[in-house]
Amino acid sequence: MNASVDIWRVLAGVAIFLLGVRFLEESLQRLAGRRFKLFLKKQTSSKIKAIGGGALVTGVLQSSSVVSLMVLAFVGAGIITMKNALAVILGANLGTTITGWIVALAGFNLNIETIALPVAGIAGLGFAIFNKQTKWFNWSRFLFGFSFLFVGLGYMKTGIEGLVMSVDLQQYADAPLFVFFLIGFLITSLIQASSATMAITLSALFAGAVTLNDAIAIILGSEIGTTIKLFVASINGAASKRRVALGSFLFNAITVLLVFLFLFPLSRLVTEVIGIKDNLIALVFFQSMVNILGIIIFYPFLDIFGRLLEKSFKTDQDETMFIHKADLRVPSAALVALENENRHFLFSVLDFTWGCFGERNRHLSAMNLHKDFPEKNLFDKYEYLKFLHGEIHAYYIQLQKNVVDKEDIEKLDRMISSIRNTMYAAKSIKDAIPDLEQLKNSANDVKYNFFCQTRDSVNEFCEKIYYLLKEGPALHFENITALYHSITGSYTNTLKQLYKDSTAGHLNEIEITTLLNFNREIFTAFKSFVFGVKDSLFDKEQSKYFDELPGFIR
Repeated sequence: MNASVDIWRVLAGVAIFLLGVRFLEESLQRLAGRRFKLFLKKQTSSKIKAIGGGALVTGVLQSSSVVSLMVLAFVGAGIITMKNALAVILGANLGTTITGWIVALAGFNLNIETIALPVAGIAGLGFAIFNKQTKWFNWSRFLFGFSFLFVGLGYMKTGIEGLVMSVDLQQYADAPLFVFFLIGFLITSLIQASSATMAITLSALFAGAVTLNDAIAIILGSEIGTTIKLFVASINGAASKRRVALGSFLFNAITVLLVFLFLFPLSRLVTEVIGIKDNLIALVFFQSMVNILGIIIFYPFLDIFGRLLEKSFKTDQDETMFIHKADLRVPSAALVALENENRHFLFSVLDFTWGCFGERNRHLSAMNLHKDFPEKNLFDKYEYLKFLHGEIHAYYIQLQKNVVDKEDIEKLDRMISSIRNTMYAAKSIKDAIPDLEQLKNSANDVKYNFFCQTRDSVNEFCEKIYYLLKEGPALHFENITALYHSITGSYTNTLKQLYKDSTAGHLNEIEITTLLNFNREIFTAFKSFVFGVKDSLFDKEQSKYFDELPGFIR
């Protein structure tokens, strides 16, 4: 019974510690998120600066996860090169050891409660009282999170001490080091916080539950476990992001393998040659030494390593469906590829629109979408649409240089106009999601009925667009012009109905504003989508009619 109570105390300590880490991350990102990103961006002009920048930002943010995800975003956007991204990762590995030093130096040599509880109490009151948009709120959250690190550590320490007293751990004393390595890997893979694994291990080492070498094996396992988050974050991303994730894994795996093979001599180096007798300090020193060793090993080979990674995860079918296969030096073939990619983009936005309203896409199999797109959540679908939009724009800019025929130039301009307008439609739908969710879950019948009415309108609109795209331009000029006029008329009629409901007292001021904004976003999406379709299907002469319509998006 006592053992089970102590286990729950340890788990509670881990949970509080992780909550503290999250509060620290969120508050620091709010307080200086842009400054951190700009600093990291500026620090990537050379490998040395990239390593230093990664270490410094990670040390301040107390999270290699945040820095690693920043790096993925920068690489995906083409802001930093592969070799410098890998250098930032090396620096982040070193920076994340700061948490271990703080815990080892302060967490076990001081009375935790005399410091952590007053800070948690005062900061917690500020966290509850201050407005979320103020700096006071974020500073309160920062201090609240910092105090939670030590409150959680206190629970872990006393819980593990209780386990040592109630359970005979000597039976595990002869377990192979690889078992402890796996424990570290599994814990970090599950909780995705190597700092929490370090805190647990320090607590176990302090209580005598494990030896120094056992603790080192756990930390080595956590060094590999912490790379799993990057694989998860990049799994459906661009090939460049997956290369960074693979690079991070290989850095840690190779370094850890070498260290594990020479663990006992290196352990004696720390405790006997360097003379660190305090096991807690020896453990965090060893972790820092491992990451410094990783930097020394890989720094000379970052250029070669980067080039090798560039050859992995080929982009055939990774981002685009057609344009990556076409040769820009053959404009006729490239234009056909752009037409097909345009249609693919239109169908992708159509599927995204249906998904936002919880409607089933009955035509999914006939659309020939990117193989991973249907399985993505709405957020990831929108991110993919933005990325695809950027890829097509880059392709368009390159293709412009090779197209000389006047008719082909006009066609190229219509294609990019179609892409631009369709992206506007996706953006309007995405912006409407918060209001959409509010209306969908509202107890007000007027608001809920308006959601249902809009959902039906969207479904009907998407069906019409689908068949227009499938059947091509033949005999559809009248259909598209009629569709445009119908959505314009519907928008006006809906406004009249909303004002009538407001006048009748069914809606208050905030509710009418929500409905008006939502209605505007949906109308903008419809209108943009129609222009995207007409630019895709019609020639210059047929498009002239639309250019004169009110609200044309150029």
